Amino acid sequence: MGTLAPHPVTRRRRALTALLSLVATAALAAGCGTGLAAPAPVPVRIGYFPNITHAPAIAAVANGYFADALGADAQVSASTFRAGPDAVSALFSGAVDFAYIGPNPSINAFQKSGGDAVRVIAGATSGGASLVVRPEVASVADLEAQVLATPQLGNTQDVALRSWLKDHGLETDMQGGGDVSIRPQENAQTLRTFQSGDIAGAWVPEPWATRLVQEGGGKVLVDERSLWPAGRFVTTNLVVRKDFLDAHPDLVQKVLRAHIRAIDHLAADPGAAQRLVDDAIVELTGKGLPDDVVRTAWAKLTFTCDPVATSLHTAAEDAHDVGLLESTDVHGIYDLGPLNTVLESQNRQPVTGG
Repeated sequence: MGTLAPHPVTRRRRALTALLSLVATAALAAGCGTGLAAPAPVPVRIGYFPNITHAPAIAAVANGYFADALGADAQVSASTFRAGPDAVSALFSGAVDFAYIGPNPSINAFQKSGGDAVRVIAGATSGGASLVVRPEVASVADLEAQVLATPQLGNTQDVALRSWLKDHGLETDMQGGGDVSIRPQENAQTLRTFQSGDIAGAWVPEPWATRLVQEGGGKVLVDERSLWPAGRFVTTNLVVRKDFLDAHPDLVQKVLRAHIRAIDHLAADPGAAQRLVDDAIVELTGKGLPDDVVRTAWAKLTFTCDPVATSLHTAAEDAHDVGLLESTDVHGIYDLGPLNTVLESQNRQPVTGG
């Protein structure tokens, strides 16, 4: 008597069982036991300047704090920029997700996008900007008909200089005319033109203010800290693309944990932090700074996650008053909820957006 062939229903059941077994095996291999394929790491791209006013970013990148905080959830990369407008363009294009930039580029990015593109999520640095002039300049009156430099038209120091001059009765315009001619140029060029006598002074961030004094023979006419309550004003913010904030609030908090860790590191051992930051700048730019320049400039800076929001609001008013901003409205520029969540989890005081 011959062997009976399996009933058609039985054959289908066997085939289905075999298929399900193959699927389960493949899912187990792909998902490391979860039964689901592991999600791909989210790209997290961070932009900053190779400058000591961006020391929190430099320390976080150099020490691997961002990678540590984000873990396997993200793939971290970092890039550097020379000026705020370049970083803003990268934010707009999606080339970076986070950027360390000054208050005026933050305001410009917010307003140009109708409030849709970016949010300030933390402060990074306060202080560290001065007007350095030639020794023969005794007061603001001696600056009439002189040429002064700033890093870039409309940047934070450019606005500060124009506003300060206006407060003292001296007008400027965007074309370099007026009672005082303002010449926007890169900081390295400013050092050369100051040494050659082509300009009478410059309003610049550290370490360039210190370099103008030590290498250019200048003197500080205005330490910008003297113009602000308690000497506190924002120099560098940490901003994020709003699309990224909306899509990945958990990763934003992790970035902020790394950011706070870097600020703590800078405060714990300033000498070691200065060497770390200078070494990183050498690696990024090929040029280092004398120890005395770094030490002197460092003393004029305060690294803090507090965005000193009142100073940003004042900066918006100043930029409007000198014709560099159409509106002073920056309502909604801050989203400090993620930062305060992290601070409260670490038993620290929350900050406000002003």
